[in-house]
Amino acid sequence: MLEDCKNALERWGGVHVLIDRWLDQRRNLLVSFIELKEACDSELEAVRKAPIDNFSEKLMDYISAGHFEIYPQLSEEAKAFGDESALVIAAKLLERLEMSTEMVLEFDTDFGNELSCEQNIARLPAWIDRLARGLTERFALEDQLIARLHAAHSPQNTKAPA
Repeated sequence: MLEDCKNALERWGGVHVLIDRWLDQRRNLLVSFIELKEACDSELEAVRKAPIDNFSEKLMDYISAGHFEIYPQLSEEAKAFGDESALVIAAKLLERLEMSTEMVLEFDTDFGNELSCEQNIARLPAWIDRLARGLTERFALEDQLIARLHAAHSPQNTKAPA
């Protein structure tokens, strides 16, 4: 998963400052995720709320940036280029992204406060596996959004009218 993040950064990095910052957030999120997974794998009973909170905060920030900054900007760009087919594709991708957003909100509910965290700690390994699958799919969908809504309109891919 971290390697895929590096590939996306190489592919889209430098295209736009906002996307660069968001992809950097993704990388930091994955580092936090890996640290939490390793702690969970080594000794679940020793996992404290702080690393869960660290991961959860980064996850919520990343998801929020996507929904409130990146996706709207990419849609506006497609509208500016009159790219109706990209907007149709984006709507379908955003529907699929909504499922992983719901999963993230469920995770935050299960581990958001001390009591619920304590009650759900035995479920953390299952959550880690579920999040790994969900985030992998989410990142792939987001990369498709970037490819279709932004990269297609980058200067090297657009031709000046003749």
